[in-house]
Amino acid sequence: MSVFVAAHNIISALGFTSEENGEQVFAGRSGISFVSDTALSPVEFPAARLDKNRLEQAYQEIAPSGEELSPFDQIIRLSAHTALKASGVDASSEKTIIILSTTKGNIGELANGQSADEVQLWQSAQRLAQFLNNPNAPVVVSNACISGVAAILIGKRLIDAGQYDHAIVVGADLLSRFVVSGFQSFHSLSAQACRPFDKHRDGLTLGEGAATVVLTNQQQQEPFLEISNGATSNDANHISGPSRTGEGLLIAIHKALGADREVDFISAHGTATPYNDDMESKAISRAGLENVPVNSLKGYFGHTLGAAGVIESVISMLSLLENKLVKTLGYSEFGVAEEITIAAESKEQPMKKVLKVASGFGGCNAALVIEKHG
Repeated sequence: MSVFVAAHNIISALGFTSEENGEQVFAGRSGISFVSDTALSPVEFPAARLDKNRLEQAYQEIAPSGEELSPFDQIIRLSAHTALKASGVDASSEKTIIILSTTKGNIGELANGQSADEVQLWQSAQRLAQFLNNPNAPVVVSNACISGVAAILIGKRLIDAGQYDHAIVVGADLLSRFVVSGFQSFHSLSAQACRPFDKHRDGLTLGEGAATVVLTNQQQQEPFLEISNGATSNDANHISGPSRTGEGLLIAIHKALGADREVDFISAHGTATPYNDDMESKAISRAGLENVPVNSLKGYFGHTLGAAGVIESVISMLSLLENKLVKTLGYSEFGVAEEITIAAESKEQPMKKVLKVASGFGGCNAALVIEKHG
């Protein structure tokens, strides 16, 4: 069964709609700036942070009267609501499933007095389902940094299986002291904005945001986007370090692409850590895709954790529709293990198909193929 993209939305440091975010990315603008907030960190650090005042104001326009929610619950509701308005999909239908992708959800609310039970991920998903009047038990995908890509793939598979006609896939994560201090303890944060695939890269940059992709089995008007295939894998290499050979990601790429290696560009995970970028270069090269342009969007949005796979998939969709290859912001000098083709400059070119990949803690990997028709 064919699974199509009915609508989408992005809320990030760069804007509150897909179009606004796309314009900023195509113009080469980053949402990363230096953050001085002792509630998050005792030291200044670079990150792509949301405008919380704008979020509050935008949410109040759709909020039930008098209701107060955490920023996380606000952002997933706002993103889903915005995407659904343009989708033609009935969120209240029994044939519609809601899928929430996040790694930490409302964990920041623990510092505000909420109990551990109150910040469970399933509770946020359930509140979202209730807000959208959806009768089904929502699905939560929390699988490290592949969560967003995996969630889109799960939505496709549920529609393929005939269990649902539509899937509302929402990915979101926000910064908190817990998240920031965790990455600081790994010494994995760069002192400057991240530099994916660059010789002088020295770590990742965090970001926050949300994105929604509405999937459907209903034929769309041309040009339209199809989620044509995908796969996940696990190399079980290390609790936090990626495979040194790229084997796990290679397996996911092989299963997603099959025998067809005709891809116009690859949207990489590209965290700008020394090991991740080397691993991706090995997997891409071993897959025979070394001549395909590769970009990372982390220099625009930072690493948005459970939102990353959804945000980056939406930007890749816009790239296909606009025939615009996006450059890897922050990259200047080649510095990974295998010779691959890094997109160093943005340019216009005909494009029909993108391979979106992601990797995460615990050795998890995911690959998703998105195609444009018409």
